[in-house]
Amino acid sequence: MNKILCFCTFLFTCISFSQSVRLDGFIQDEQKNPLEMANIMAVNSVTKAMDSYGITNDKGKFQLTLKPNSSYVIKVSYLGMKSKEIAISTQTANIAQNIVLDGSGIELEGVEIVREMPVSIKGDTIVYNADSFKSGTEKKLEDILKKLPGVEVNADGEIEVEGKKVTKLMVEGKDFFDGDTKLGVKNIPADAIDKVQVLRNYNEVGALKGLENDQDNVAMNIKLKEGKKNFWFGDMTAGTGVGELDSRYIINPKLFYYSPKYSINVITNFNNIGELPLTAQDYFKFSGGFKNMMKKGGSNFNVSSNDLGISILRNNRAKEIETKFGATNFAYSVTKEWNISGFGILSSSKTDLETKSQTTILDSGDQQKRDEVTHQKNDLGLFKLSSSYKPNTKLQFDYDILTKLSKQDEDTELLRESVVNTIAATETILTRKKQDPTSVNQNLSLYYTQSDKNIFAFEMQHLYQEENPFYNANLQSRPFVLSGYDPNQTRNDLNQDRFVKTNKIDAKLDYYYMVTPKSNVNITFGNTYSYQDFNSHIFQMLDNGAKNDLNNAENNNQVNYNFNDVFLGFHYKILAGKFTLTPGVSVHSYGMKNTQSGTGYSQNFAKVLPDFFALYQIKKSESLTYNFALSNDFTDINQLAAGYVISDYSSLFRGNRYLENATSQVHSLRYFKYNMFNFENIFANATYTKKVDAIKTEADFTGINQSSTPYNSNLADETFSGMGNYGRSFLKNYKASVNASLNWSKFNNIQNNQSATTESFSQSYTIKASTNYKNLPNIEFGYNALINQYSGSTFYTDKPFARLDYYFLESFSFVSEYEFYHYYNSGKTVDNEYDFLSASLIYQKKDSKWEYKIAATNLLNTRYLNDDSFSQFSTRVSQYTVQPRYIIFSMKYNL
Repeated sequence: MNKILCFCTFLFTCISFSQSVRLDGFIQDEQKNPLEMANIMAVNSVTKAMDSYGITNDKGKFQLTLKPNSSYVIKVSYLGMKSKEIAISTQTANIAQNIVLDGSGIELEGVEIVREMPVSIKGDTIVYNADSFKSGTEKKLEDILKKLPGVEVNADGEIEVEGKKVTKLMVEGKDFFDGDTKLGVKNIPADAIDKVQVLRNYNEVGALKGLENDQDNVAMNIKLKEGKKNFWFGDMTAGTGVGELDSRYIINPKLFYYSPKYSINVITNFNNIGELPLTAQDYFKFSGGFKNMMKKGGSNFNVSSNDLGISILRNNRAKEIETKFGATNFAYSVTKEWNISGFGILSSSKTDLETKSQTTILDSGDQQKRDEVTHQKNDLGLFKLSSSYKPNTKLQFDYDILTKLSKQDEDTELLRESVVNTIAATETILTRKKQDPTSVNQNLSLYYTQSDKNIFAFEMQHLYQEENPFYNANLQSRPFVLSGYDPNQTRNDLNQDRFVKTNKIDAKLDYYYMVTPKSNVNITFGNTYSYQDFNSHIFQMLDNGAKNDLNNAENNNQVNYNFNDVFLGFHYKILAGKFTLTPGVSVHSYGMKNTQSGTGYSQNFAKVLPDFFALYQIKKSESLTYNFALSNDFTDINQLAAGYVISDYSSLFRGNRYLENATSQVHSLRYFKYNMFNFENIFANATYTKKVDAIKTEADFTGINQSSTPYNSNLADETFSGMGNYGRSFLKNYKASVNASLNWSKFNNIQNNQSATTESFSQSYTIKASTNYKNLPNIEFGYNALINQYSGSTFYTDKPFARLDYYFLESFSFVSEYEFYHYYNSGKTVDNEYDFLSASLIYQKKDSKWEYKIAATNLLNTRYLNDDSFSQFSTRVSQYTVQPRYIIFSMKYNL
């Protein structure tokens, strides 16, 4: 199959080369200076169609591919200069011609030319004309974005532009479910999109633009076609089909409305075919657009989640998934100065998972094999309200509130086989996990520009969070020795209630003083204050149904923890030629106190933490960035609670109230180059972190059962991650890229009273190529190699993949995707092959509002997929059962 794909691509390439004439040259101003990023396009004099376009490189060079024996009008434009038109006629020979632009003024026609270009650049904004990249098979925003040069969309719906993650998605300048891009890329209709604007060096606060280092901030704005404004648009889909044993359905209405005054988006999805608009994993990482406002502070105090390890990693390919989802997003301009926006998301899903796994303890080699059947119910809610008031150019007042509500319940029945010292034992274990955590996050910001030289910014964030995880394990063997426990029972029924409450306030006041037009001083006064309660209780249910409370102090926790960080920061930013330098330092006064068992333990100390940022702007679209930061890392209350906490049926944890802090030094280097001449994009980054005096874990294993506690160490952990990508377009219909990523970690711990050093090294290499024709089948094919090396084990995944899409007879769209996996380890004791094939055929007559689709998922009826993971004490190999083959017939009505 791969040979056929390669041959087809080679054939298309040969046809394009044999039937084209090349026009190249340089675009310059009147002083013969090269004009970088000038726009040039060739309009066919007969068909009036744009046959080719280009953007000049840093030397002013352009290159167009034209048809032989044809007449063209060459249109050239450059911001701030007078546009130019040249008539040429081609024969069969290549043409070389230089073009000089007049800087005497700007013509309206020049502006129009820029707007017609498939890609144009204006300052920090890249504008893609969506229709220039469509072949006819695109149905969602995601389908268009994947065809744009320099833009990638991963499986989680995250958008990356030039290697940087897009943190904000807007439509017509209005937030679209702020804090997440997945809902946008999976639901915005492709036929409604006119332009895709990439906003580089993005800062939501105009007063702070240029004062801070925003090089890694990227936003995206979708411009709609004129016919979609001031009108409701969207689609309503309903479908039914068959699976292996039962019927399948999908109901998916989507409605959108945009006007200058307000916007409303409504997305719903009810199905049992495995579509999860929002997974539990998406829910927990959903930021709501809240900023990391203390990133310059030098302290890391992160509130950890008590999520009980409820299975969230494979829910999109579980054995069975039924989903009910509804979401709405709005924006309203109350006045010209005051805007409000917000969203509400409700999701309910039932998931069945089947997993086979083998865990190996690194030190002893003891193994645990598990066959698990899990039933899971997730009810998730997300609500946000935002307000922005800008009475004038000098003042801005923002307020946001984000509420997260969830209710999760998971029951698991598993068959465990433990192999300890070559002796095997088998037992059935039943577990239950349930929780309904709540969090409310509020943000208040005030920005005031007193004068051109003096700018003030006040930001405050409050987090209130309640978590109440309950855990139950019913097993035959006795995993732990707990005081007060009754061992004379048929089975061991262990239970644990836990309650964690957090109040955390971050506040800071920034003062910016413009020393010169190219330098400023930033003084920051800030404070982080956190107050947490942690209560837990372990009890046993006896065979007769009675409750045995394990009331000994070691089986219970009642802890209070205060953390306070007051700091003063100083940063100086200067632009010197091609360099931007920002040295900085922050001085901290820390205070910590935890109270438990009737006594308190306090720590108070001060520390100076430096940081440094440097940017070397080699060219307009080529840069090298270096970041250094020294930070203090603090634990939250979860690791301070000295009573026992059950992590799972084979793992017991006990905190340490005397934990101190670790110091991390982080070095990161990033290289970026983007050439609009041939859409060549090169980016690479490397990050090295060394954590000194790290908080480590001492683990004792009794067979496969683990008891662990954290301790203060004088050891260091090290991590290194690197990523590089090279991609470019060829002619105008071909795109190829090569990507590599590396992650290395080294940890020091104590295992069974012996010092242990463990390492992991993960590598991923991807190469892919694709075509983008208007009237021919389009192919994407590639290969990914994944290598995971753990202490004593190496796992490999070879994954070739291909995608075919074809729009034909002006009514039919055919799309098919294929992935092949070869999963094995170094000793070939694990060696599996499996593949996934999906296909869909869509019929929609031109200008018709009705669309008919037949789609099949998992056509080869693959039963499972493989995965592996690594902890600091063990490795795990897993096999997940996936959904069987579905064939769905659906109808869609486009508004």
